[in-house]
Amino acid sequence: MTFPDLSAPGATRRPSGPAHARALRGASGPARLVGMLLVGLLSFGAVGGATAMTRLTDNIETAGMSALGANRPKVVPPKDPNAGAPLNIVVMGSDSRDGDNGGLAGGGEIGARSDTTMVMHISGDRSRMDLVSIPRDTTVDVPSCTTSEGATTAPLYGKKFNAAFSQGVQVGGSVADGALCTVRTIEELTGVYVDGFVVVDFAGFSAMVDAVGGVDVCVEEEIYSPDANHLSLSPGIHTLKGQKALDYARARKGDGLGDGSDLGRIGRQQEVMASLARKVLSQDVLTNPAKTLGFLDAVTRSLTMNEELGSISGLSGLAYSLRDVRPDTITFMTVPNEYDPYNTANVLWTDEAATLWDNVKHDRPLDAAPGSPSAGASASPSPSRSTGEQGTDGAATPDPEPSSTDVKHAGEEAFTGADTTKVCG
Repeated sequence: MTFPDLSAPGATRRPSGPAHARALRGASGPARLVGMLLVGLLSFGAVGGATAMTRLTDNIETAGMSALGANRPKVVPPKDPNAGAPLNIVVMGSDSRDGDNGGLAGGGEIGARSDTTMVMHISGDRSRMDLVSIPRDTTVDVPSCTTSEGATTAPLYGKKFNAAFSQGVQVGGSVADGALCTVRTIEELTGVYVDGFVVVDFAGFSAMVDAVGGVDVCVEEEIYSPDANHLSLSPGIHTLKGQKALDYARARKGDGLGDGSDLGRIGRQQEVMASLARKVLSQDVLTNPAKTLGFLDAVTRSLTMNEELGSISGLSGLAYSLRDVRPDTITFMTVPNEYDPYNTANVLWTDEAATLWDNVKHDRPLDAAPGSPSAGASASPSPSRSTGEQGTDGAATPDPEPSSTDVKHAGEEAFTGADTTKVCG
């Protein structure tokens, strides 16, 4: 397969679709679904050819973003024209019970919601990747949305954030409509322009985990969750296969699961996805065409994406720009929040969230001080990131493994792919 030249300077963002500029020099394998898909597609594109790529992209359900209209956040142009344009992609996990998902879901309500939502920001110079989780229990106002067929949803006030997805599905009748309403809500709440979206369902997650032989997770205390298909795990390191990995990622209530809040679950989901990314990016998977094809076939059969991102050129182009992935320059973070005083089952974003979204909008590291330079101009790496020593050839060399006493709390604080989040044994 021939890939386009994505490293040419002067690339600019076009509202109709994502632009790709440079290789991700020193970024981790994205610990969420889209990044793993893109890296895998790149690998398979090199060994599988155009026919297989066509087969895989034909698996994906796509939808346009024109329903979002013209009244959208302003795109902030990069200060350094040679750096290229940043990308913001909304990644959602749907808890729909339709089709194969019904048998995997366990207990739960009928319908479809965004069980997991995050904004993946890829910097214009491809030097870092930031993944910001949005708690589904955030109290928000959901704006009126236009579906792909032109129907209009009613605005909602003081509802949980994931009501946006549910509202879009109910009125528009498709997962893509849920995604479009979620994107509209995120743009209204944050002022950040969204370039694309990806939705994966239960069946896709389960099949993906099985395709790589399971994921390793660290369990610090005994877990038992009746609501998550009676999930039972003893302390220690476990290799979880599809169904059990899904139960672990979705579990909220039960013994060993903290206070049962969505915030605790977000942390476990981040850890599961990080483990899955490591497995996918391992040499055993990426250099084995049969395993790579099996993984990608499983994933793409359960994806819904915007048309530009879901095309062969969109996927292969973005994958190519992310070809040099590494664990230490990707940051996971949850939107700063506090409990909603009027509904303690929900949370509200704090004032720090405004700074975070302003940094995303202006392509700065997530913890940059307000008014600091944009990425590609003169911004320095985030202090929380592990940057590595410079080798004699100018390339960054990997940092030492983090000490077991330096533990970051996933879901509660920012951490990178090089950080330890739990200690077992």
